[in-house]
Amino acid sequence: MRPSVPEAAIAARKRQSEEKLAGVETAIRHLRRERGRLTVKAIAQRAGVSATFLYENADARALVKSAVADSRSRHDQKNQHEHDRIEATWRERALNAEAELARAQKEVLTQRQRIGELMGELRDFDQMVPGESVQALTTENTTLKHRVNQLTQEHRKLQERLEGARSNLRFADKRIADLEVQLLEQDPSCTPPPIPPQSLSTARRSKPSSRP
Repeated sequence: MRPSVPEAAIAARKRQSEEKLAGVETAIRHLRRERGRLTVKAIAQRAGVSATFLYENADARALVKSAVADSRSRHDQKNQHEHDRIEATWRERALNAEAELARAQKEVLTQRQRIGELMGELRDFDQMVPGESVQALTTENTTLKHRVNQLTQEHRKLQERLEGARSNLRFADKRIADLEVQLLEQDPSCTPPPIPPQSLSTARRSKPSSRP
């Protein structure tokens, strides 16, 4: 006995849905293997089905929802790793700048103390030692003053570098936080979220400009 027309149509639609579901599963596997972005649009295009089918068919919707959520999780983890790497880099630069700043401050203090000692010796020997000794002390004092000026300039540059490192670290933290908020605000079962800017590791890292 041949099946009635409605039964045949129902069976045909069922086979068609099963074929489409198989195509969706294959598309998801391929996109994962290619490290492609798993979105409703990308899956529909790769599977050769409409987005309406993915939304209306319960099995297809479940497959897409699971795939998109898994892709979102991996993407968030990648962003977190990049955030941690950038933060560690800027923290190391800030610590190095602070160490250089402390060293320069210590050397400036030492040189100023030495200048004070030489000035005292110069006053004491001004009327007691030959002119050549006084001239030698004067020359050394001038040299030390020049060195202090150099150290003062180095101190200022290090301070500017430290401020720049801290500013860049704050900017990196804010940028990552903004990206995470954008990701959290998206509905994985709806339209694909906007693709965020490329990794911050390839973004512009401008050096802080030196102020006069």
